[in-house]
Amino acid sequence: MRIKQFIASCNVAVLLLVSGSLGAETTHELEYERQPGVAGKITSVGSDTLANLMTFWSQEFKALYPQVGFQIQASGSSTAPPALIEGTATIGPMSRELKPSEIRDFTRKHGYPPLVLKVAMDAIAIFVERRNPLQGLTLNQVDSIFSQTQFCGGDGPINKWSELGIDANGYRAPIRLYGRNSVSGTYGLFKIIAMCDGDFRNTVNEQPGSASVVLSVASGKGAMGYAAYGYKTAGVRALPLGETKDSLVPLTIDNVRSESYPFSRFLYLVINKKPGEPLPTLEREFLRYILSEQGQEQVARDGYFPIREDMLLRQRRLVD
Repeated sequence: MRIKQFIASCNVAVLLLVSGSLGAETTHELEYERQPGVAGKITSVGSDTLANLMTFWSQEFKALYPQVGFQIQASGSSTAPPALIEGTATIGPMSRELKPSEIRDFTRKHGYPPLVLKVAMDAIAIFVERRNPLQGLTLNQVDSIFSQTQFCGGDGPINKWSELGIDANGYRAPIRLYGRNSVSGTYGLFKIIAMCDGDFRNTVNEQPGSASVVLSVASGKGAMGYAAYGYKTAGVRALPLGETKDSLVPLTIDNVRSESYPFSRFLYLVINKKPGEPLPTLEREFLRYILSEQGQEQVARDGYFPIREDMLLRQRRLVD
């Protein structure tokens, strides 16, 4: 399918969540145990999508280590690589993969590429107000609504709710569109997987964070926006998506597990780690906590999807 091809081309994959309980050996290996001598400060610069998760992780970690301080700046994924290159950030949260140019710039500065860890799963949702009667969207319709170039096969621009079969009171005005700003990883990834790297329409109101998109959509009838699913509230509904009207896929945990929902992604932490040398104790322990059973419980608590345990173990070995 077209969307699968674009997801593959961008190395965007969906991890299967493992059902059932963990084996005793794996469970023990994924438990986090408090270590002595952990203190200092961690500075995080990057993804807004990961802002709440970084806050949860930092609060729980600080409860274990009161001598640790955090500074979290959620200014968008594109701000993470420059901060890591210049040394103004310890960790760079990102909701998309690093671009080749970002890896090149980092390597030119430090002599080696950054370490990239997969720490959670997310899905980009198309939100409408919770009482909106729209049943879902085809991928071509998404392209027609948000893109002015329609490289993904849209059949011309869709401006009004009536063009989607909605003619109820409150839905006779043009569709009000909301999305992320250009420094956002969500913006960059949506541009690729939903619009085949086309151009956004100038009617898309860019917001500084996913929370702002959700609030704007929930505030009244007639709005639609794309944002990280983890920011969903009771005031909005995530639309099912699919290749055709007869194959719409709801955004559910099961459909993430089966890779059926089209707009799925990893969430990343990027770190400056010199090959062959250990990380400083504070950084290593914080990352080991995130990649532990306790850290992944925080992922689920924040509305995102934990990564499976075999990948957690692989990421832990990269840190260790």
